Amino acid sequence: MQALTSLTFGQRFLQLPSVFHRAVQPQPLSQPHLVAANTPLCLQFGIQAETLTAPAAMALLSGNRLADGMQPLAAVYAGHQFGVFVPQLGDGRALLLGDTTDIHGQRWEWQLKGAGLTPFSRMGDGRAVLRSTIREYLCSEAMHGLGIPTTRALAMVGSPDPVYREQVETAAVLTRLAESFIRFGSFEVFYHRGQHDEIRILADFLIHHHFPDCAEQAQPYAALFSEIVGRTARLIAQWQAVGFCHGVMNTDNMSVLGLTLDYGPFGFMDGFNAAHVCNHSDHSGRYAYNQQPQVGLWNLHCLASAFLPLVDEEALLAALSAYREQYAQCWMSLMRSKLGLATLQEEDEELVEALLLAMHAHRTDYTVFFRRLADFVPGEDNAQLRDLFLDRSLFDAWAARYAARLQLESRPAAERRPAMLAVNPKYILRNYLAEQAIQAAQQDDFSLIARLHDCLQRPFDEQAHYQDLAAEPPAWAQEISVSCSS
Repeated sequence: MQALTSLTFGQRFLQLPSVFHRAVQPQPLSQPHLVAANTPLCLQFGIQAETLTAPAAMALLSGNRLADGMQPLAAVYAGHQFGVFVPQLGDGRALLLGDTTDIHGQRWEWQLKGAGLTPFSRMGDGRAVLRSTIREYLCSEAMHGLGIPTTRALAMVGSPDPVYREQVETAAVLTRLAESFIRFGSFEVFYHRGQHDEIRILADFLIHHHFPDCAEQAQPYAALFSEIVGRTARLIAQWQAVGFCHGVMNTDNMSVLGLTLDYGPFGFMDGFNAAHVCNHSDHSGRYAYNQQPQVGLWNLHCLASAFLPLVDEEALLAALSAYREQYAQCWMSLMRSKLGLATLQEEDEELVEALLLAMHAHRTDYTVFFRRLADFVPGEDNAQLRDLFLDRSLFDAWAARYAARLQLESRPAAERRPAMLAVNPKYILRNYLAEQAIQAAQQDDFSLIARLHDCLQRPFDEQAHYQDLAAEPPAWAQEISVSCSS
């Protein structure tokens, strides 16, 4: 085991020409203090989490000093924001410090989010507030616990430095990790500038470091695009299956590796609402829950345009045409697992759709219903499920269809139940839990952050000592509003 400050970093992003990035030094935070440390992720790098409170580690995590080999930079990219192209965005408050390997030999890029002004901050101040940093820290690790591809969060540092948003808040810095932070917009910026050589350079960089199998294909760039399409389809299918809304699916927030990236006004649904909008800034509902699969495809069309200098249009259209089927297959596979169905039957899609329509009509709690469904017994009252519906006859009608479908399964109920519990989480990061953690942290009480982080690493386990974190949201939770400032 070693201290954080003992790690040695490289900066492979500097293999790309200077047009891809700008060198930037972090802006120091005053009086930094550790808010949270991700012990399991620390161990993955051979770091003792306890050493993060040391002055040298605190200085590094707050941007007040750099480790050996770190060469901080801000990456350039563009993006379509709410459907409108913005020609230059870039890292406005995140700095790529460098990259290093974990104990398994996997290379990870390290960022500081909230590290101060960059050439791409536009009208912003380059800072992150404690509130939004807590949400990203907890949600990225909750998604990891659910098995959904995501950026990771190593540590969170707070400071009394004021940050001006809708009200005056305090600053925070998040250390977040990913195999790569390259986005759809990283390609778009050069396409719209007419810099086609740079598109090829970036594609070669991606293939070399992240998609080496594509290099063996007859058309490596077409293979790369197809891989991105598939990863995007699978990612969004996983979001839909757990009731997750991203909130701001702009192309600059879309990872080419198929990771969940940039947690802002996200939300896990409580009561199921197919048209749920988690971002109160999204007045048109562009990024509503039921729009996410289609938005994923729209965003891929934007990326396809940027690939035109590299790939024949016909090959791009072929890859795009495969998206819907890839998404549908993944989503139905996940939903069958949630229903405890090990075999495939033609009527399964209708069974799922009928259930979601009933849940939508009654705003049935999505997570609670599927967790309780593991205890469904054909022919019995199943009150633990019926009571979630105002019109119990609606549930009864669906339950009869479900019971008939279960008769087509060869797997006994004793095997079905644990399989369902292994895919239907008991614990999710509900907005009210995040809000409670934020309110406590603003009073210098970080204990709920630690409890949530520990619990959400194992969301499918019973964890009786965390039973209170599985409670349905209280009435006041309906008043919680999250926006892009979140």
